[in-house]
Amino acid sequence: MVEIIDEPYFQGDNAQFTFHRPNLTKESVLIEEKNNTRVLTFNAARTVKQMIQLEHTLEEWEKDDVVELVILKLLNLQLRSFNVNLKTDQENLSAKGDDQRTCQFVDSVKMGREGFYRTYWLTYHLATYKKPIIALWNGVFLGTSLGLPMMCMYSIATEKAMYSMSEAGLGFHTDIGASYFLPRLPGYLGEYLGLTGASLNGAELLACGFATHFVPSKSLWKLENLLLALDTGESDVLRSTLDELSIVVEPPECSVLNRLDVIDRCFSKNSVEEIMEAIVLEKANGSDWLQNVYKSLQRSSPTGLKQTLRSIREGRNKTLFGCIRQEYRLTVNALRSTISTDLWEAVRATTINKDKTPKWKPATLAEVTEDKVYTVFQTLGLDEIQLPLEGVLPRWSGKFQSMIHHRL
Repeated sequence: MVEIIDEPYFQGDNAQFTFHRPNLTKESVLIEEKNNTRVLTFNAARTVKQMIQLEHTLEEWEKDDVVELVILKLLNLQLRSFNVNLKTDQENLSAKGDDQRTCQFVDSVKMGREGFYRTYWLTYHLATYKKPIIALWNGVFLGTSLGLPMMCMYSIATEKAMYSMSEAGLGFHTDIGASYFLPRLPGYLGEYLGLTGASLNGAELLACGFATHFVPSKSLWKLENLLLALDTGESDVLRSTLDELSIVVEPPECSVLNRLDVIDRCFSKNSVEEIMEAIVLEKANGSDWLQNVYKSLQRSSPTGLKQTLRSIREGRNKTLFGCIRQEYRLTVNALRSTISTDLWEAVRATTINKDKTPKWKPATLAEVTEDKVYTVFQTLGLDEIQLPLEGVLPRWSGKFQSMIHHRL
């Protein structure tokens, strides 16, 4: 068993990290064991600390020769690391003097880095896990929580499953491997999802390859019992069992997946400004549904939009390792307010004052120059993230490489 230690995550000023597991109650993550199968259940919105319990439990099982299969049961997850780590400290800043505010800000940056570092580390570990993991995706996934099912070998969506990642609009960027899997969607669908924060339902998740199977929620209990009865992690047996209860579902006629030609014409452009200009032209030609898309982009953080677009575009030619490393660079610079304070402003507007009227700085796309965006993509030197099994490609080669286009 992994020893439970409550100690600070950061050791030193140059990101020398030591991994510890915080003391958590059983209500945080439910753990079940049956013969050679292990089950982890998340049943509500989760915090970063609870992600760490998951990481250490998974690592323990990965090294245990008895364990052959892991089932990850995911209901509703809304994990946004910046909300979790930064809210309390940001609330305290206004009550302190200048010197105290400076110290408090530094502490907040360190706390934020800790949460993101751990979550990114977990994401890459899931993608390179040595044993099969089946994620049962039966709820709403917002923000960084998407990295959990996306990185598992099998992800099973139901009609209750829904995905949305609106980080770009909040002065941040699409992370937790999103810069890897979004550009591998058909055409420029990834740019559309990343910039607009549009949602996908269970049928759409299956169609674009985010889910490997679709099983009605009423049949999940049967599927879980079948998997537990197998007592094996052999791939052929697992696929046969999953296929037995999975069904074919089609996205609705109004689905964005049936509008890929319009999306490609708009979101293939070289800049956010050109994308918005293309949307205006398409609206004039009868694509009324783009009106809400345009308004959404107008409300979004200019900095978040520009760095997200570049991140997705560069992710097309990177490995998963390279993408997560790039995402961490963007995250650290957002926490440091290197080119913009929008991340902190989003925390204020959405979780502290809750006025939902953020004041973005810079306020316009024109003010977010290419030179500024270039800055946040540069190496962090000694502060670079150190991922497990650095330099080794994900051991599972199935989902992203061969399944992402299986329906479109």
